[in-house]
Amino acid sequence: MPASIVWFRHDLRLADNPALDRAVRRGAVVPVFVWAPDEEAPWPPGAASRWWLHHSLAALDADLRKRGSRLIVRRGPTLDALRDLAAETDADAVYWNRRYEPAVIARDTRVKAALTSAGVRAESGNAALLFEPWDLRTKQDRPYQVFTPFYKAALALPTPPKPLPTPARLDAPAAWPASLPLADLGLLPTIDWAGGMRAVWQPGEAGASARLATFLDAAVRRYHDDRDRPDVEGTSRLSPHLHFGEVSPRQIYHALADALDGPPARWPKGCEVYLKEVCWREFAHHLLYHFPHTTDAPLRAEFARFPWETNPAAFRAWRRGRTGYPLVDAGMRELWATGWMHNRVRMVVASFLVKHLLLPWLDGARWFWDTLVDADLANNTLGWQWTAGCGADAAPYFRIFNPVAQGEKFDPAGRYVKRWVPELAGVPAENVHRPWETPDSPTAYPEPVVDHATARTRALAALAQVSQTIREN
Repeated sequence: MPASIVWFRHDLRLADNPALDRAVRRGAVVPVFVWAPDEEAPWPPGAASRWWLHHSLAALDADLRKRGSRLIVRRGPTLDALRDLAAETDADAVYWNRRYEPAVIARDTRVKAALTSAGVRAESGNAALLFEPWDLRTKQDRPYQVFTPFYKAALALPTPPKPLPTPARLDAPAAWPASLPLADLGLLPTIDWAGGMRAVWQPGEAGASARLATFLDAAVRRYHDDRDRPDVEGTSRLSPHLHFGEVSPRQIYHALADALDGPPARWPKGCEVYLKEVCWREFAHHLLYHFPHTTDAPLRAEFARFPWETNPAAFRAWRRGRTGYPLVDAGMRELWATGWMHNRVRMVVASFLVKHLLLPWLDGARWFWDTLVDADLANNTLGWQWTAGCGADAAPYFRIFNPVAQGEKFDPAGRYVKRWVPELAGVPAENVHRPWETPDSPTAYPEPVVDHATARTRALAALAQVSQTIREN
């Protein structure tokens, strides 16, 4: 039988991989990764994502070699790379798993058409979601824009199929084609700033499995109480593994079901709440697919006229974690050090940027895109538009997080803040979220860049103007 090419993308695992499963059933398999970031413009992978990608690809290659195979690495253009590889290996089929970013969909459509016209079988499948973005529609046959009815409709769908097994061995082609060394892609930074990420993360399928097992062992049952607490290990931290496809949502669903012995209706509250968070990810992809323009423009068109300000000094203070608000600064420093930030803190720092500073949500989205190891276009877009109030199921315009109150509620002893803002280590817990009220306020820590009450009044006035426009239209 002719060989089959498996084009790896955001599905960097061997278990529950539909494209790989189809190829294995046919015979010889040629796994390939093609580096073509320009084909994903205007959202090519950011610096933190490239770091993760390098190590995930290395882990994938090691896993393939254990099964008699290896990962071929090529540079784009993607179509040229796949054509060349098919000619070199006598492959008559190319299999891949779908992605849902607008630029990638357009590229994949062109690739599939060109390969098919050349007589090469080209097939794609779903490895990233519990269900496809087009599987759910409202009664009016429209895409959902509110999460709760979307979630109810999702729960009414059939149980996701069981995950596919990991192949024990992959048949090799008659001769292995040439491959670029992974290092030649230049994914790692020339100046090593990734020490904090190395200390926290283990990219690859094994790292994802270990993270899931740890979460299921204890934290998932307390998830409903602990998920908003950045000072405790209360979340799964599976987001980068999900983004790069080192674990599938189908694997997560059935791992929960197996551990809890039953359907979601019988799960403990923490597990049920966690499943809802997985479905928020599904909702984000649903929105991205149906409203692709939202990566760069508000879903609610009226917000295109929002009076955003320009303040480079304030934006720099926000990026560096020097706003004078401890919870905001702790989150931004955690992000810079580890490539990740607790979700509750993400909402607070995002709200601070767009509502306290009145700086554009797209500026924040681009910063997150470059610095997050879990930078996912669907999730990033949904999160920032939700916070700004300009997207689907958006927060009410008058909801403005008070960073002091949020810190006192969710980091009451200041453990999270003191870890990431060491200047405040000696401040008593009762003052750690408002250090300016401490008699001996640390001189190394900045004063607040803006007064909360003043900023709130200004933001409400600007947001009310947009709200009025919406009502009038």
